[in-house]
Amino acid sequence: MSDASLTIGRHSRSLDRNRYVYAVLSRRSRGISVGINLNPDKVCNFDCVYCQVNRTVSPAFREVEEAVLAEELESILERAGDGRLFRVPPFDSVPTPLRRLADIAFAGDGEPTTYPRFREVVERVIGLKKNLGLDGLKITVLTNCTVLDRPAVREALALLDASDGEIWAKLDAGTEAYYEKVCVPGGAKFSKILANILDAARVRPLVIQSLFLRLGGEPPAGGEIDAYCDRLGEVVAGGGEIRLVQVYTVARPPAVAAVAPLSDAEVDAIADRVRSRTGLAVEPYHGSSAW
Repeated sequence: MSDASLTIGRHSRSLDRNRYVYAVLSRRSRGISVGINLNPDKVCNFDCVYCQVNRTVSPAFREVEEAVLAEELESILERAGDGRLFRVPPFDSVPTPLRRLADIAFAGDGEPTTYPRFREVVERVIGLKKNLGLDGLKITVLTNCTVLDRPAVREALALLDASDGEIWAKLDAGTEAYYEKVCVPGGAKFSKILANILDAARVRPLVIQSLFLRLGGEPPAGGEIDAYCDRLGEVVAGGGEIRLVQVYTVARPPAVAAVAPLSDAEVDAIADRVRSRTGLAVEPYHGSSAW
């Protein structure tokens, strides 16, 4: 296993003594992704069977102190920018071509858009990015799309639209039954997720991030993948734009023991099927290798 894969495989949401901001070598961002965790309490409105968050351990912090968050973010961005980040483990093992600041990502131990002051934090991050002269640095929001219809969240996304923002919308199923089985949502119907994805995609291009897995030894049935392709087609037919579909599988220890990654060949087969049925750009990411 390469040094790069070891770094990617860790994907720890901790750095130094930081509470809210961390950095990872991200295979999907193709560089260093600076993450913001707005859910240090580990509360999420999904309970995905593949989630890597260990909720059996009590969180060290529950509240978000936004001033501390801003200080941590500024420090990491500066260290990534001037190269100091790459002088300490584990980032000293990152290959030179990947020693680039790829994005700032709202991605933590729960659904970031449910944080009550999500819009205010977004505004603060945009301001900090501007003050540091990082115009053009992408800000991504990894979201399960449950509350994209909230007015404050829509306002936040509009701010991001004007500042190199991008939504990575989670869609792991084609049917309600499989969605409830894999995502274990806390009341959000599949129809609402699809409606929120469509509404958001009508405003700006989305990246669809989809994790497929083996559950109880079984991969998703072919009919489930075809239904998933149909859901993507409905977004496009409804006037939404999908820039990219990311098809990936489990790469780190999951919450449920019955969950296992798909083989590289299975991931590639799903990606090929999605590509041929929808005509969309698709990128596969394997569980057995980091890149």
